[in-house]
Amino acid sequence: MCLGIPGKVTEIYESSGARMGKVDFGGIVKEVCLEYVPDILVGEYTIVHVGFAITRLDEQSAQETLQLFHELGIIEDELQ
Repeated sequence: MCLGIPGKVTEIYESSGARMGKVDFGGIVKEVCLEYVPDILVGEYTIVHVGFAITRLDEQSAQETLQLFHELGIIEDELQ
C-alpha cells in the first residue's frame, strides 16, 4: 500500500538543483522532494506520496490523519 502521509516541513534546502526538505511524520523524519509545492514554508504541513510533497494541508487535518494512521498501525509500515 502507498498512502499519502501528512507531515510537517521542518527544513528546506536545495540538493542537486532540486528543492528538498525534511518532513516530520509524528516523530519519523524523512527527506522529501518539495518541487511540486514550491511555495510551502517551514512549519506548514504537506501530504507526501512516494517521497514527493504533493499538496499543502492544514494542521488540524494533518494531525487527525496522523492520529488515525497511528491507531490503525499503518504509519510505521508506510514510512519504512
